[in-house]
Amino acid sequence: MESNRPLAPLTWLRCGGPAEMFFQPKDLDDLCATLAGLDPATPVFPLGLGSNLIVRDGGIRGLVIRLGRGFAGMEFGDGRAVVGAAVPDAQAAKRAAMAGLDLTFLRTIPGSIGGAARMNAGCYGSYLADHFLEAQAVTRAGDVITLTPGDMGFAYRHTDLPPDLVITSVTLAAEPGDPDALMAKMEEQLAKRDATQPTRDRTAGSTFRNPAGFSSTGRADDTHELKAWKLIDEAGMRGARMGAAQMSQMHSNFLVNTGGATAADLEGLGELVRKKVWDFHGIELVWEVQRVGEPAPATSKLTND
Repeated sequence: MESNRPLAPLTWLRCGGPAEMFFQPKDLDDLCATLAGLDPATPVFPLGLGSNLIVRDGGIRGLVIRLGRGFAGMEFGDGRAVVGAAVPDAQAAKRAAMAGLDLTFLRTIPGSIGGAARMNAGCYGSYLADHFLEAQAVTRAGDVITLTPGDMGFAYRHTDLPPDLVITSVTLAAEPGDPDALMAKMEEQLAKRDATQPTRDRTAGSTFRNPAGFSSTGRADDTHELKAWKLIDEAGMRGARMGAAQMSQMHSNFLVNTGGATAADLEGLGELVRKKVWDFHGIELVWEVQRVGEPAPATSKLTND
């Protein structure tokens, strides 16, 4: 266990303060024993790959847990995939395709399987909830439990899980498919993503949930009404800046660290976008990016490119 571990290098936005305590368990027993022996008053925050996260500049109090190699196993068979929570979504999709199972919707989703389960990640009209069979998790008290679909409380970009519950593996149902065809399908998805999203920039994926209540389907008949990016555009906030934080010119629902942005810059710009959209549309954007830790005041001024 480490003290004052810098967290910025572990997040896609590369900003924020340290963890008061940081722990990377070697296996399930190590995780259970540590949680069972931890002071019950100590907060616990499970950290995935940091892809959908703003860690505020004051850092995170309590214990931050990051799962590693001991939680990166994968097993495939009989239309099921058992995937360790630390496995990146893209890797799970590729390995499943090689085994003749279709989890291609995961290929373009940033982050790990544990995070995908916690937030019901999805794209192109498919969500993790559509494939979810069960998950293994460890409670704040160090007990191993099995989560059913009913326990998850799945909704659009949401579950009802307590924030200190640590998911350790997820079992997914998957339709059979030809490995070559599945690989080709994922290449098409990647090309479409790269053509429409700022994949070369430092972002955390989509910043706000779509008020429409669903993600893009990727089909020709997809509707863009009540999509977050469209509301942001109409409110005049594409390209808006606060310090080194910017709403992407390529896709206005992506918050970008252009270099040296603080968490306060990023969160402050996001809050300003929410205000502008509310003022223009009367619609409240809901953060999709998770914001955690101790806040710091934003001091930068807004500009537009």
